[in-house]
Amino acid sequence: MKHRLILLALAASLTLPARIAAAPGSMSVATFLAKAEALQAKGIMAMFSSDVTLLKEEAGGAAQAYRRQLKQEAAAGKPSACPPEHGSINSNDLIAHMQTYAAADRPRISVGQAIADLFRKRYPCPAR
Repeated sequence: MKHRLILLALAASLTLPARIAAAPGSMSVATFLAKAEALQAKGIMAMFSSDVTLLKEEAGGAAQAYRRQLKQEAAAGKPSACPPEHGSINSNDLIAHMQTYAAADRPRISVGQAIADLFRKRYPCPAR
């Protein structure tokens, strides 16, 4: 698996609480992917990098923020996605999704937007 070490380090990334100073999910997809690739290049030494924690918290915080947004949308009767109660997206799914964005667009797309896009794609709401 290409991103095996990164995936292991990010395994719980979409369920961890955010502890970063910036708004969760504000990092660009370009920055996130660059950091993930740099960690991969470090091999086993990546486990000692602070970027592992940074990426986990960035993705986890963005996912939690989107879930809160979904609850508000559902209360208003207009959810943008309909994931199962305990459904999750793993880091492999997230990285693969981020890589689908054109390289020129990645600096303008936030991790939060990428997670929202992935949830909408993976868990569309049934037609009403």
